[in-house]
Amino acid sequence: MFYLVIVTILWAFSFSLIGEYLMNLDKYFLVFIRIVLAALLFVPFTKFKGVPLILQSQLMLIGSIQIGIMYLFLYHSYRFLTVPEILLFTIFTPFYVTLVYDILVRRFHFLYLISAALAVLGAFIIRYNNVSENFWAGFLLVQAANICFALGQSAYKYVAENNRNFEQKEIFGYFHFGALIVTMLAFFIFGDFEKINPSFLQWFILFWLGLAASGVGYFLWNKGATMVDAGVLGIMNNALIPAGIVINITIWNKIENYTALVVGTAVILASLLFHIKYKNCNCNISAIWQFKK
Repeated sequence: MFYLVIVTILWAFSFSLIGEYLMNLDKYFLVFIRIVLAALLFVPFTKFKGVPLILQSQLMLIGSIQIGIMYLFLYHSYRFLTVPEILLFTIFTPFYVTLVYDILVRRFHFLYLISAALAVLGAFIIRYNNVSENFWAGFLLVQAANICFALGQSAYKYVAENNRNFEQKEIFGYFHFGALIVTMLAFFIFGDFEKINPSFLQWFILFWLGLAASGVGYFLWNKGATMVDAGVLGIMNNALIPAGIVINITIWNKIENYTALVVGTAVILASLLFHIKYKNCNCNISAIWQFKK
């Protein structure tokens, strides 16, 4: 729990730093540099001999999804959404964790569609006066990032718990190496090389994000995920939201419509509470379908 709290505070600043200072730079470049720095940080600790190839491959795949592909979706969402909106729309990460598990056990909760619909309604309220195709594109990009993050942390928890004979710091480098491959390919294929001239301040922020937020942050977060149950992990996923919004409002104060933000947030929170209440519901209203194996 301690690790998760520390990382929540660390990450609470990251969203605003990206949105306020880095958006004039190429998104693929930003993600690539951030992962390069995180990967370099763990090279000295990585055990290259005696680690099974299957374990290396699993960790690299997890890293490529949890931070490699996730960052690509997340950074592009800044083109369409404000920082508070991005933070709010990450609220359904625990929902995706449960959904993935249900798919694995061939079970489907129809009531989840209601909670998801409520979340979309909350998003609409927040931007009711400026809803456009671009807004929904941003909303969907954040959801794609949420799914990647949920898949990654769940998979890492499973893999780490089944490989306790290795210290996590000895194998966590592979997590970043996998993300590095994905982001490097994305940068060299899709990157705009005319937008890679960071200022000194931007380089400083990139080093902070790469070494502290991504390097140390993801190690502590995933390590913490192996030390708590899924319920606590879900709560801590959403603890980042109020922390990040408070920092953004306190320092940058760029909220245009506080009423819409409060009402929309309340609806999204209601959707989450609805999801928590009924996620294990065995109601006899055809709400839960059990697929035959």
